[in-house]
Amino acid sequence: MPANAYKLTLPRDRNTCIVFASPHSGRQYSAAFLSQTVLSEREIRSSEDAFVDVLFAAAPRFGAPLLAAQKPRAYLDLNRASDELDPALVQGVRKPSSNPRISSGLGVVPRVVANGKSIYSGKISRAEVEQRLDEIWQPYHDCLQALLRKNYELFGKSILIDCHSMPHEAISSMKHGRSGCPDVVLGDRFGASADPETVDYIEAALVDAGLSVVRNAPFAGAFVAQHYGRPSRNQHVVQIEIDRSLYMDERTIQPNENFDQLKAILTGVIAELTTIERRNIQLAAE
Repeated sequence: MPANAYKLTLPRDRNTCIVFASPHSGRQYSAAFLSQTVLSEREIRSSEDAFVDVLFAAAPRFGAPLLAAQKPRAYLDLNRASDELDPALVQGVRKPSSNPRISSGLGVVPRVVANGKSIYSGKISRAEVEQRLDEIWQPYHDCLQALLRKNYELFGKSILIDCHSMPHEAISSMKHGRSGCPDVVLGDRFGASADPETVDYIEAALVDAGLSVVRNAPFAGAFVAQHYGRPSRNQHVVQIEIDRSLYMDERTIQPNENFDQLKAILTGVIAELTTIERRNIQLAAE
């Protein structure tokens, strides 16, 4: 496995059925990639879920593995299927059946970043794409699948919390009670990727921490939720999208004055969520 495929932090005592993953927070922008793109170093980072891995860094302290991408989303999107290839970007790819993600330039190797800005001046070779998939995509997903399988063996259940952030403008027009737009969007593909009890539990922990939450709009979950979410097999995936403006300056892509406070809030949420297995054991004993 290439050293930069992902970073996996395991707990000393794995005592929860939850796995946390951050597929879009990678920030290893190689000189070779930066020389390929027509964008500035700040522009190329605009689709990055910056610092999400830092916000959830406490997960191993509470018994849960944390899997984090190292390469950026603009280089390779780990929340896409490996065959979501964009014929407008990748040489030798035939036009696919209708796929809105590919059509909008957001395939497994993205053609654009935020606001539709093109990453490249032309096409890239199929061989280069295959190399990225072999070196980054496949090891990440092999690791993720192994983590979920191990949790099922240990606990009879796996819950993946797929951690993301969203541009404030994506939810700025939404109204959610008196607080205005929501702080967090939970995605369970409208019940297809996780059972209601699991999503209720996660939502309650966030709300109890003072965060406002909505479900599935505008983000219901993409490839990871669709591929790994199997509630009937006791394997659940819930996507968490956090409003970036809560913790960072979206223009400069730097943490803002609220970063440490939100990290502390999310650490408390993690502490609560990771008790789910111990709660289940207690309930079974009663």
